[in-house]
Amino acid sequence: MAALQISNCASQISSEVLIARVMQIHASISTLSSLRPSKQVNSLFSNLVKLCILPSSIDITALPEEVQAMRESLINLCGHAEGLLELEFATFLSKIHQPLNNLNLFPYYGNYVKLASIEYRILNESGVSQPRKVAFVGSGPLPLTSFIMATHHMKLTHFDNFDIDVAANDVARQIVASDPELEKRMKFETGDITEVQEKLSEYDCIFLAALVGMSKVDKVKILGHIRKYMKEGGVLLVRSAKGARAFLYPVVEEQDVLGFELLSIYHPTNDVINSVVLLRKPAF
Repeated sequence: MAALQISNCASQISSEVLIARVMQIHASISTLSSLRPSKQVNSLFSNLVKLCILPSSIDITALPEEVQAMRESLINLCGHAEGLLELEFATFLSKIHQPLNNLNLFPYYGNYVKLASIEYRILNESGVSQPRKVAFVGSGPLPLTSFIMATHHMKLTHFDNFDIDVAANDVARQIVASDPELEKRMKFETGDITEVQEKLSEYDCIFLAALVGMSKVDKVKILGHIRKYMKEGGVLLVRSAKGARAFLYPVVEEQDVLGFELLSIYHPTNDVINSVVLLRKPAF
């Protein structure tokens, strides 16, 4: 999870030990009465991320059925915990003076900066450096990628942030309202992205957050919907995961993105969690 990325270390871990430890942590997380930020919650998820960024040769596709079921459960728990963590800090930031100047109070802000830098470089290398209009799908209460892109990399670009959660958009909107200039080019839309149609054709670049479409069926449905309605020649940046990192996030595979031109795939080897898949809708 972007919000829980931490320092990597060079130790190799066997698949057997990795699975045993992940299952142990999953069991502990499953007994918690709440996933709201606390010393215990933070410790468990931090230990999980430390484990999943260790060098490993694990093949997620070859996991036994019961381990796959545990993995799916764990991804949902991670997503829930990440949402609660971001909501708590977004609510705090919305109540202080100049929240956009204090984003670094969020404990994992530096990791978002790293990921945004990687994604901007990938876009730039594919000829997408200053898109006129960008959509971020699954922006959440603390849309740090949009904030960082808009203020550090794409300083003239208009951003539309889509999220299904009214409360998430409300608090994010409060943060942006503190900066009149940014507010002019950053808007928030509430609803299911699969119900958005013609509007998707307005964007030169669309970001799809890793936790939008938690199951394979949902992910493929969302990817197909975006492909259908986005503009020809537009690019879609999809966050995925590889290896042990797939215990934290859903995996997007090449067969999930049929109909797109695959421009590049980036897999991290450091403390960044997400893989980055860059796609283009062919122009016929």
